[in-house]
Amino acid sequence: MTDFVLVHGAWHGAWCWKRVLPPLWRAGHRAFAVSLSGVGERRHLLGAMPITLATHVADVVEVIEAEELSDFVLVGHSYAGMVITGVADRLAERVRHLVYLDAVVPQPGECWSSRHSEETRQARREAIARLGVLPPADPAVFGLAPEDHAWVARRQTPQPGGVYDDPLHFDPARVFGRPKTFIDCRDPALPTIDVARRRVREEPGWRVVALDTGHDAMISAPAELVRALLEVA
Repeated sequence: MTDFVLVHGAWHGAWCWKRVLPPLWRAGHRAFAVSLSGVGERRHLLGAMPITLATHVADVVEVIEAEELSDFVLVGHSYAGMVITGVADRLAERVRHLVYLDAVVPQPGECWSSRHSEETRQARREAIARLGVLPPADPAVFGLAPEDHAWVARRQTPQPGGVYDDPLHFDPARVFGRPKTFIDCRDPALPTIDVARRRVREEPGWRVVALDTGHDAMISAPAELVRALLEVA
């Protein structure tokens, strides 16, 4: 039996793992889907408290501590590559394997915004200055079928603006010394993940798995994603 901790990306919540959890359970594993503060079923916290990247790291750490997990597989989708990196820096000795699911792979001191184009940074910072949040992206960029597009559009919530330019300081040897896999969702490929795609192919120690699906693989290709996760179990 393997324990999986699943962390969603921006604008999503634990709901996005709905098609992944039952197959993992049927395979005899335990899986815990975390909802980060301010989004998903925790959207009521948006505006009630300052939410930073450190808040989201603490959200995941607290689930791990509450469930008394060790030797677990830590999975982060998209923005949550920042989050699981911060978690691994705190709990590296308890992490069996890191899985970056079409996710940001940061360098020490970088923010979520660091590797975005100047055009993207400017647009997002203007939205945060105006609204305090990042409005949800159009799910069309995730390459979803119409019925899935409608489901995701209905469920997405604004992303707390405080996480966008919040730098993450960590020990790269401690974090990336763990076994690690990058799952590359390449059809269509989301441009904001391009830097991470190149990085994991240029640096030693990365296992790269390519899926012919869009960015939200847990929705558009759950069976293929589960197979990839079971390979690291």
